[in-house]
Amino acid sequence: MRAAHRIAVLATISAVVVASAPSADGAGHAWFTSWAQSQDGHADAPVSGQSLRMITHLSQGGDAVRVRLQNTFGTGPLTIDHATAGLSTSGADVSGTRDLTFAGRVAVTIPAGGEVWSDETRLATRPDTNLAVSMFVSGTAVVGRHGAGLRDNYLTAAGAGDHTADASGAAFTSTVGSTYVVSAVDVHNASLKGTVVPFGSSVVDGIGSTNCGPGCTQLGADRRWTDDLARRIVAASTPLAVANAGVSGTTSAPSCPGMPPSVAGLDAGSRLDRDVLALHGVTAVIYYYGTNDLAYGCDAATILASYRSVFERLRAAGIAVYVTPSTPRPGYNDQANLARHEIGLFVSRWSSCGGTCSGVVDFDMVLKDPLKPNSILPAYDNGDGIHANAAGQQALADFISLPMLAGSARR
Repeated sequence: MRAAHRIAVLATISAVVVASAPSADGAGHAWFTSWAQSQDGHADAPVSGQSLRMITHLSQGGDAVRVRLQNTFGTGPLTIDHATAGLSTSGADVSGTRDLTFAGRVAVTIPAGGEVWSDETRLATRPDTNLAVSMFVSGTAVVGRHGAGLRDNYLTAAGAGDHTADASGAAFTSTVGSTYVVSAVDVHNASLKGTVVPFGSSVVDGIGSTNCGPGCTQLGADRRWTDDLARRIVAASTPLAVANAGVSGTTSAPSCPGMPPSVAGLDAGSRLDRDVLALHGVTAVIYYYGTNDLAYGCDAATILASYRSVFERLRAAGIAVYVTPSTPRPGYNDQANLARHEIGLFVSRWSSCGGTCSGVVDFDMVLKDPLKPNSILPAYDNGDGIHANAAGQQALADFISLPMLAGSARR
């Protein structure tokens, strides 16, 4: 997507009427976003007369679900003629499918730049399980997507018709590595107390998590540190969900000298409303931003100004903000490393970003090589010097204080 078109689309979002949007927390404050993937562009090719089956991975379960469908980066209106949700069993196979409705209707049209939440659908789910969301598009549309799905999702052939209710995945003959249209899933669970939203760039997005190191068998999907954190939370009976809001290549600051056009308009401040504040039951954010800002030539003052602005908006919404200093990157020049040091000092000051955040999650301490502090520890290096492999992802998840996160939960 060209930068000018992306910014124009983003500028229209606040004016779009959102169909059947649920209340902030739902009746009884029992709705919590249990999975999310933020849209960052659109599919390379249109879909036409075909069904899409997207696999979402729930951090917590419940007795009902709601699904958010987005057309943020679609090039025109998107009509979903029929949608279902069911438990993913293997590949594209599902069980227990339920029809999704939107303000009581089976079909819904989402304008370009818009979104819609489904109605409550009674479907029992559990933590750490996959929910398949299937959609039939009878027309032709270029759909929005999250690029780094890091798993297989499924499409039927163009013109194949409505297979959203199929238990068998046989009709879904193509796979894609992106997640189309579906951007969040809520669960209804009265025992939960909040949703934690990791918010940032590719380290949050999970790049490197499919690499388990030399001589290791591929671990597969759902090995981001955010997934590992969710499993720790469940094992410890901590009543929190986790919803990932990572987008690769993005920045905290709205612009940096070397920023590529592909990420224009995807900075933290521009994404905050739809990717964090529009989710449900959010009580805490883990903020990981800055590494791309430095790589794109932003100075510390510019980056810290964006931090303060975003933190203020989150705190005004009653959301705790836990911040990680920028992690190592061997490609940084001296100026970038000096700025990284300045950002680290700011974040660490009084363990509260000088009183502007709720606490610190020092991923730098986890990942850096003690012999080469501007590089990642070799055992955790994905091979690009920037991202953590599966072992590093687990180390990041294990470092986070669950009592700290629980302290932000609703009483």
